[in-house]
Amino acid sequence: MPSVSPRGTFQVIAQALRERIAAGTYEEGLPSEAEIGREFGVARTTVRRALRALEEAGDVKAVAGIGRTVAGGGDVAPYERIANDLLDQIRSGALPAGTKLPSEAQLAERYAVARGTVRRAVRELETSGYVEARHGVGRFVSSPS
Repeated sequence: MPSVSPRGTFQVIAQALRERIAAGTYEEGLPSEAEIGREFGVARTTVRRALRALEEAGDVKAVAGIGRTVAGGGDVAPYERIANDLLDQIRSGALPAGTKLPSEAQLAERYAVARGTVRRAVRELETSGYVEARHGVGRFVSSPS
């Protein structure tokens, strides 16, 4: 467990994060509280104070299901980003009708997300009629109707 931080440590962390935000380091969202705590060698409460200071200043915001993002940055949920990317590939012909989609595990690795996130993205495409599931075989790009 980290030792007690000197007074004002959260302000130092907040400033370091603010500089990284300005440099465009966190376009995909901020790291977790645990990762920030490990990097700076401080307790999670110190990290939370720094993040709260950034939120109050309007530099970051917490988005349910996503985490903390740069204020004004993309608030698209990860499953929406994946669904949109796959849909773009379908519409452009990169994934033509009848093509088998990669497995959930392969897509999860490609997009660096959990399988549940991929499952939700593909389910959205199924609901919209762009993808069809064949039990025991996989998911395939639907024929245009």
